[in-house]
Amino acid sequence: MLKVLFVAPEAAPFAKTGGLGDVIGSLPKELKNQATDVRVILPKYSSIPAEFAKKMTRIATLTVPVGWRHQYCGIYQLEYQGLTWYFIDNEYYFKREQLYGYYDEAERFAYFCRAVLKGLPQLGFRPDIIHCHDWQTGPLPAMLGQQYLMRSEYAGIKTMFTIHNLMYQGIFPGDILGDLLGLPASVFTEAGLEFYGQVNFLKGGLAFSDCITTVSKSYVQEIQQPYFGEKLDGFLARRQADLHGIVNGIDYEVYHPAKDPEIYTNYTWRGTVKRLENKCKLQAELGLPVTRQTPLLGIVSRLVDSKGFDLIAHVMEEILNLDVQLVVLGTGEARFEQLFTAAARRYPQKVSANITFSEPLAHKIYAGSDVFLMPSRFEPCGIGQLIALRYGSIPIVRQVGGLKDTITPFNPATGAGNGFSFVNYNAHEMLWVIEDALRLYKDRSQWAKLIKNAMCSDNSWQRSASEYRALYRLLTD
Repeated sequence: MLKVLFVAPEAAPFAKTGGLGDVIGSLPKELKNQATDVRVILPKYSSIPAEFAKKMTRIATLTVPVGWRHQYCGIYQLEYQGLTWYFIDNEYYFKREQLYGYYDEAERFAYFCRAVLKGLPQLGFRPDIIHCHDWQTGPLPAMLGQQYLMRSEYAGIKTMFTIHNLMYQGIFPGDILGDLLGLPASVFTEAGLEFYGQVNFLKGGLAFSDCITTVSKSYVQEIQQPYFGEKLDGFLARRQADLHGIVNGIDYEVYHPAKDPEIYTNYTWRGTVKRLENKCKLQAELGLPVTRQTPLLGIVSRLVDSKGFDLIAHVMEEILNLDVQLVVLGTGEARFEQLFTAAARRYPQKVSANITFSEPLAHKIYAGSDVFLMPSRFEPCGIGQLIALRYGSIPIVRQVGGLKDTITPFNPATGAGNGFSFVNYNAHEMLWVIEDALRLYKDRSQWAKLIKNAMCSDNSWQRSASEYRALYRLLTD
């Protein structure tokens, strides 16, 4: 049986800030269903809910060199949902209010990578492949190759690195290379971790892993071009033979409208009346006029520039002059938070701005909104549109990255398609597509067909997990 160790900075339900946490919380379960012994190792953040922390068992204690210090490391183990989870414990680095955003990020995650590798022989589990996720784990493949592979207990271990979002790279001053990472100057080159005179954690994963993946097939092509490549397009193009795109899925047990305890009324694609009950109850809860006829647009997102909110800002008045309601859930940049709170003040009968994050309310918006608006400037994969499809909220997206791969524009003539999309990053092009969707909404039979197509789209992890398994086999054969 293949043995794979996932190394990641977050995973639901233990610690999550976004889509990465959802992926690490759900993909291993499907890999296990496909006869893979997959385990996950994470930082033991102080914010991990007590219900999990109190069930953990410490299995090892060691010291980890970081610069001139030798830092404590405890390794804890937890069995959860049939999987083995490991947690790296050090309160100096991980007893913080937030997961990320501190002055010593380089040191925190250099420590994490070093602790994982040094503690590996004490797990009682020798992986065939170490699968690293996002920039926080990028130095690990370089450390493995430079410091450990010559030792018998590490010999033959392969590495895979997954880019979840190329924009986040972990760029730090060059002098940390030897101090924090313990790596020789020979890796501080254009072919290694060097990036315009600095150390780039993510580039370490790209340079030293045996295989690189990212989270959709379109994004693989995009990141080899300057516009999306974040100054790494040339480097990625040189490794294109080792670069693969595998679209993300979602956990169909967590996102299950027929069973979801968070929504008002459970339903299937056949139950459009029950789905409308969710809409009416959501309108009532949020203080909007309760009406089945008025289309309800939903947004569940981080309110940041890359998600396309400047397009919405540009045509906000035109959108709200239409016969629509708008419900927003998320936090982020102040200008976008203010955009929606100001709109809610001006149009209290049309807009509900919820500048927070609430998992229960997110589920209710997916279940109660008619249309899900996601006009991203770029989107490596996207989780929101996949959840929206599952709940029958019809996505309006820009044809980019994973949105292009998962949303097929609806064709009224053939009845094929599961959403709406536009190509150019243009506010009025987006507005025209919103107007197209609202026109189709008035045709109840066509809209019911569209809901069926959306809810019957297969975005489970089954197919994607089998693609990961095929790559694991290639690495180990």
